[in-house]
Amino acid sequence: MPHAARLSRLRFRTDRRVTLLVLGGLSVFVVITYVVIVLGLGALVGRTDSPDLGLSLLATAIVALGFEPVQIRLERRAIRMVNEGRPSPYDVLSRFSEAVTGPQGGEDVPARMAQVLVEGTGVLWAQVWLSDDNGLVLAATYPLLADADLDPPGAAPAPGRRTHTVRLAGEPLGVLRICEQEGRPLTPVEDKLFAGLAAQAGVVLDGVRLRAQLARRAVELSGRAEELRISRERLVEAQDAARRGLERDIHDGAQQHLVALAVNLRLAETLTAQSSERASDVLAAQVGAAQVATDTLIELARGIYPRDLGRHGIGTALRTAVVTSPVPVVVTDDDCGRHSRAIEAAVYFCCLEAVQNAVKHAGATGVVVAMSAEEGVLKFTITDDGRGFDVEAVDDGGGLTNMRDRVDSLGGTMRWLRLADGGTRVAGQLPSLGVETRVR
Repeated sequence: MPHAARLSRLRFRTDRRVTLLVLGGLSVFVVITYVVIVLGLGALVGRTDSPDLGLSLLATAIVALGFEPVQIRLERRAIRMVNEGRPSPYDVLSRFSEAVTGPQGGEDVPARMAQVLVEGTGVLWAQVWLSDDNGLVLAATYPLLADADLDPPGAAPAPGRRTHTVRLAGEPLGVLRICEQEGRPLTPVEDKLFAGLAAQAGVVLDGVRLRAQLARRAVELSGRAEELRISRERLVEAQDAARRGLERDIHDGAQQHLVALAVNLRLAETLTAQSSERASDVLAAQVGAAQVATDTLIELARGIYPRDLGRHGIGTALRTAVVTSPVPVVVTDDDCGRHSRAIEAAVYFCCLEAVQNAVKHAGATGVVVAMSAEEGVLKFTITDDGRGFDVEAVDDGGGLTNMRDRVDSLGGTMRWLRLADGGTRVAGQLPSLGVETRVR
């Protein structure tokens, strides 16, 4: 006998048994109703010779009103008997929402859904698959069996396998898959139950998906917070190192010049009483010494915060800084306006660091720096035509790490791109809540 014909006959036999049990129960209900109402009450009122018309109408009304409720209860009991004690499809559907949204939490919803499916249909096992960006992912199997399918459901299910796609507002959210027991296929009632569960599962799986997305987002935010913490620690260390370097530069540079100037001025004062000519020569020499001390202090000040940056903005300060560059550097600012001191300093030093890297390490013959401001965001890119570098090793470089730390500390982002035709592009952006008209 063909497999399909055998399955059809088995379903017919199962349904016939349920139908016979229900019909038998309904017949008993009708007979008992008439016996109790017509004969029992008739005997009480002394009408035993012939059925009373009023009592017959009463019995008919009771049968009509109770027929449907009794039928539903008989069908449930009959299905439970035929299914060897399993709950009826009506019970499964009525308890489905409670089963998958109970107080146990959201993590095991797919597992509970698969369990409900097995208990309602009597299949060998059931699976719940969820859709994500990479396709279908197995979320749960009930019960856990070694021979359960682990490959995603295909377009043509294997014999004995049935699948239903779960959708919500037309969007596929996942797949329910079952494996029928050998020699016991789903009855039409159980097949409708399977379809009904798939129809009801849309909202549930959507909730599971949203919870998974929130969990991933929480992990990402936690990782981001940890990165920011480490970044701020590096910034503090870098600031401490810069402070120590500044102290050293002041001590070894400007301070030495000023000390020497003070000594020579005292010497000139002493020589004034002894030899005015020698005193004049010493004083004349101090003009150059004072200029050297002044130049040293200017260079130190430029390293802290460039004068042109505070007066004229990022574009002008960068053009001034790259005048002495050995390769052409083009700076365009597209009227990006003025921003807070911290924002402008971060962009200035990041751009300058990227230009220096391109010139020193990439062998670039040209560099383009572009800046623009739109919708509260200040964007900047540094593009060179050098030989590039391994983008995956970005974190290994001290200068690159400092650039990222500067931008991260202000809530911005940075990325490095290796261009297809050679060279590197550094792109960053910083939030600028308000454009300042005056920065000093």
